Amino acid sequence: MRPVRVLVALLAVVVVAAACTNDESAYDTGPIAVDVAVQPAIAAQIPADIRAGGVLIVGNTGPYQPLEFKNRRGEIIGFDIDLLNALGKVVGLRPRVVEAEFAKIIPAIQAGTFHAGIAAFTDTVERQRQVDFVDYFSAGVQWARRSGDTITPETACGRRVGVKATTVQDTQDVPAKSRACESAGRPAIRKIKFTGQDEVVNALLLGQVDAFAADSPVTAYAVRKTDGQLESVGPVYASAPYGIPVPQGSTLGPALRDALQFLIDHGHYATIARHWGMDAGMITAAVINGAKE
Repeated sequence: MRPVRVLVALLAVVVVAAACTNDESAYDTGPIAVDVAVQPAIAAQIPADIRAGGVLIVGNTGPYQPLEFKNRRGEIIGFDIDLLNALGKVVGLRPRVVEAEFAKIIPAIQAGTFHAGIAAFTDTVERQRQVDFVDYFSAGVQWARRSGDTITPETACGRRVGVKATTVQDTQDVPAKSRACESAGRPAIRKIKFTGQDEVVNALLLGQVDAFAADSPVTAYAVRKTDGQLESVGPVYASAPYGIPVPQGSTLGPALRDALQFLIDHGHYATIARHWGMDAGMITAAVINGAKE
């Protein structure tokens, strides 16, 4: 019987490796483009210097499937990128996506290095003190575990939980749950941080962590694309808007808000969201700085 167990183990490794590769061939989802014409009244709100250059410089970080990740050619793709390209069409600008560390994107916007950012930023009141946000999606927190396991957010004391570094799950959600464990006299959660979400998913598949916490669309995508190896845990909670950060008080914010509303009203936004399996968090009204607490 030992050779059979070894063969099964090897097959499991092959399945894991196939599930965790970080390109669109593994996720069976490539970019989608929508046919949109420039809307002059909206484009007129773009700051003159940006309009003159014809390019919108946008900071992005990844991977955070399905919002942003690289295909096998090294191109950044995902929901955020397709939406950004559609917004660019409405305002008559060509987006230029620049990779940067997540924590450095907002300071770069403040310094004028980037015009905007798009990287699953949660719009928060604290961040609104630095930039304005054009809100474009509603996401919450959802955990995932290996299929058949029993761990939940309420029973994770002493267990290993993976997170992507600098996310809300890293800085707020898992630490709060860990403090609750300690207050109840139980062992703290063993939070394990990774640079990319692909590494988080891989760690769970390989048994290096017992669960992971991520934004709800990210968890849903991982579950759907790992062929039953993972399952979501419990309801989505702590819902909040994703926002595109732009300089405070800039007319770029209203321009992108109106461009987003145009995409919503004409069905293009829904086309992009459904393509990436992000139907659940679609919004119907584009706003600036929608987070209130």
